Amino acid sequence: MNLLEPSTRVALAAFMHDVGKLAERAGIEHHGRLDAHKTLYCPWHQEGSNPRAGWHSHIHAAYTGLAWDALEETGHFPDLRRDCRPFSTAAEGNATDSAVNAASAHHRPDTFLQWIVATADRVASGFERDEFDVKYNHSKERENHYRARLLTLFEQIGQASIEEGKLEWRYPLQALSPASIFPQATAACTPHDNASARAEYLALWEALLSGIRKIPKAHLGLLPLWLDHFDSLWLTMTHAIPSATAFGVKPEVSLYDHSKATAALATALWRWHHEQGSEDARAVREGWSEAKILLVLGDFFGIQDFIFAEGGATQKHAHKLLRGRSFQVSLLAECAALKLLEALQLPSTSQIINAAGKFLIVAPNTADAHAAIACCRRELNDWCLKHTYGEIGVGLASTPASCNDFTADRFGELTKRLFAALDTAKHQRFDLCTADATSTFDDFLDRFDNTLGVCEINGRHPADPVSSANRGYALSLLADDQIRIGEKLTRQARLLVTRVAESLPVLGLDYFGYRLAIVPSAEESGKYGELARNGTLLRVWDFDAAEADGTLWRGYARRFVNSYVPRFDAGDAQTAGKYGRWEVEAEPQSAAIKTLNLIACEDRQATGGDRWQGEIALVTIKGDIDNLGEIFQKGLEKPTFAKMASLSRQVNAFFALWLPWFCEHGRDEYGIARYRNTYTVFAGGDDFFLIGPWDSTLALATTLRERFAAYVANPQITFSAGLSMNPPKTPIRQLARNAEEALAAAKNRPGKNAVTLWQRSVSWTEWQTLMEQRRAALEALMARAGGHGASFSSGLIYALLQLSDRAESTLPKDAIWRSQLHYRLARFFRDRVKGDETARNRREQLLADAIREIGGALGTYKGAYRLPLSVLLYRQRE
Repeated sequence: MNLLEPSTRVALAAFMHDVGKLAERAGIEHHGRLDAHKTLYCPWHQEGSNPRAGWHSHIHAAYTGLAWDALEETGHFPDLRRDCRPFSTAAEGNATDSAVNAASAHHRPDTFLQWIVATADRVASGFERDEFDVKYNHSKERENHYRARLLTLFEQIGQASIEEGKLEWRYPLQALSPASIFPQATAACTPHDNASARAEYLALWEALLSGIRKIPKAHLGLLPLWLDHFDSLWLTMTHAIPSATAFGVKPEVSLYDHSKATAALATALWRWHHEQGSEDARAVREGWSEAKILLVLGDFFGIQDFIFAEGGATQKHAHKLLRGRSFQVSLLAECAALKLLEALQLPSTSQIINAAGKFLIVAPNTADAHAAIACCRRELNDWCLKHTYGEIGVGLASTPASCNDFTADRFGELTKRLFAALDTAKHQRFDLCTADATSTFDDFLDRFDNTLGVCEINGRHPADPVSSANRGYALSLLADDQIRIGEKLTRQARLLVTRVAESLPVLGLDYFGYRLAIVPSAEESGKYGELARNGTLLRVWDFDAAEADGTLWRGYARRFVNSYVPRFDAGDAQTAGKYGRWEVEAEPQSAAIKTLNLIACEDRQATGGDRWQGEIALVTIKGDIDNLGEIFQKGLEKPTFAKMASLSRQVNAFFALWLPWFCEHGRDEYGIARYRNTYTVFAGGDDFFLIGPWDSTLALATTLRERFAAYVANPQITFSAGLSMNPPKTPIRQLARNAEEALAAAKNRPGKNAVTLWQRSVSWTEWQTLMEQRRAALEALMARAGGHGASFSSGLIYALLQLSDRAESTLPKDAIWRSQLHYRLARFFRDRVKGDETARNRREQLLADAIREIGGALGTYKGAYRLPLSVLLYRQRE
């Protein structure tokens, strides 16, 4: 019996259980239908009761029914009014087990399915079994709940009990965008009256109704496909809506994260009871100690070695391979999660996390689920061994849990068990001692065609005859897909996941049994509708970046897996001379992709005529958040499932959503799109790897740190970064290795929160002072000297670099660096600034200022002063 469709219906009912909060706060029109919904769903609305005598009406439960009606009226919402397993419209007393009732009656549950949703709602919030009614169901809604804005969890990390009123930051009530994910000061985003506050909610409600009409109607008949789209729409509209605004409850979990957690838990609970044959409301209500839930954590290993693999002609198509491999890993992670979801017969909402190669799925703790996971593990292992020869692999770990394990006092221990299980799984990679694993390599040598031999790109895999014939050189299927992906990503924006190839332009490999096609963003009307109707089309993912204005929702499920790739524009065509001997690579210039050689030239400046000045070099940045494990395991005062999901999503959003968008559209303090030549090789989870022109990328590092600090609004949450400057012809693997070594040096600095460049590790505070104030002071001295025909020479800068090393040295012979500095500067200005007495007086003042600035900086920063000095040196290179 296939349980995917009924599981998806349960998930949708649970996912929608709090849609009434948006509808009620928006004040949607109800045309007199509200009283009927109150009778059904509001706890106080019972015969003989006085609503004014109670603390809380939970009127949003009634609005859930109204909102359901309004969404159905768009014609783009599934029709679940009819009998559809497991829901039924047959009345039992005054209650039915319809989907809309299950969604709306979570504060007044009666039937089995209503109790499934109500229990999941409570478990997601971390409530004890009996405290929900006391602490929440009978708590009073705050009078200004329309004006309450979502707190940021980041601000609370590392702090003990802190009152809501003492927290300084809130999220603006806006649709998801690169700008709206940043918190604002409370006064800046909190409306002063209910009318304006409700107007913000109404704008989101209207955007929801408008947005649902963008989901293709052809996808409506395949509920799992439609729900994946709706999940992204719901995220876009509700990521900043507080889920709870009652007295005594901090508004710190978004409506989206609470909805998603509730849907995942409700689906798992229903499946457990269904497969156990105990579909009884009392069994749900009282069975909190039974381990009904199974958390499944997956993690890809070997990702970075795979992306930066060397061997063969890896420099050939280097830029295509980089983005192709990075995106390919993201596809593998998504497809592995989908594979497991299908094996478990679960919808997309059961996947709580998928970022940077990690995914978390909530499943029922049944024998069938354990068997499905074991089977899926073998299939994933076999694929990785067959197609990558173990370069990458997937670790799968599962941990049973009861509802009680999700309470605020016990959830931290549950997460520790889960990550400990994953650590064990990662040390048992591929189960290589089994007969199945060893047989995978039995025919390894036979796979090589004697006439083709080894793939020229990776130097290890057997070349494929078809791929080799198409490209004109020996090429494996895996490498061919990487190049094809790298070519397609810059022109196309959607990915189709299908079961069979048919006539679609699919990639060469199957990906865990799926065939993938990267297609244009504007599909022809109805072209893929038949694939949806016949069940061939499983998913359609929009991976295009946010538009310049921040718009994200375009009618399809979104995956934040793409990278930003620099392209040519009209401005580049006017300054093509800066590319020098690589100018030939700039043809054709219209919207073409920039190679790494060209990116390395982008910071050169015209000095007159056909001459250009500035170093031709790349800077790579590799960084990640410091002590992230502690943040998740110890950071929150009372961790819950929904909070954990929220934290993971928000950490990923900064790197996967904002950073690529900022590289493309962000501007510096002068309004210049300075970072548009930065290549985001990967950015997601808690880390990132960027390649860009050397000077702009150094500036981006400073901006990135500043924006991250603004994003987390908590000085205890930091990231470290390693920067490496290299010639453009440096092999990709060496670029990655140099950045990795620099990052390790930054991480080894006491307290972390550091950056390393040119073998110098400094705190971010020191970095900002050196690269901004001290560099600006040096440039001002150079400008003054230049006015007298004596701008700092390369020889002087080299001498200052040597003195920075001596200032840091503990050798007695280097203790005289101050006198050497005085002598070197005096000689420089004496030889170059000549003239009358007025000029000599200016020279003496300039010398005094230079000694004061440079001597003071050398005394304070010692060897680290070479950072701004080196920048000035590289800027002068011709």
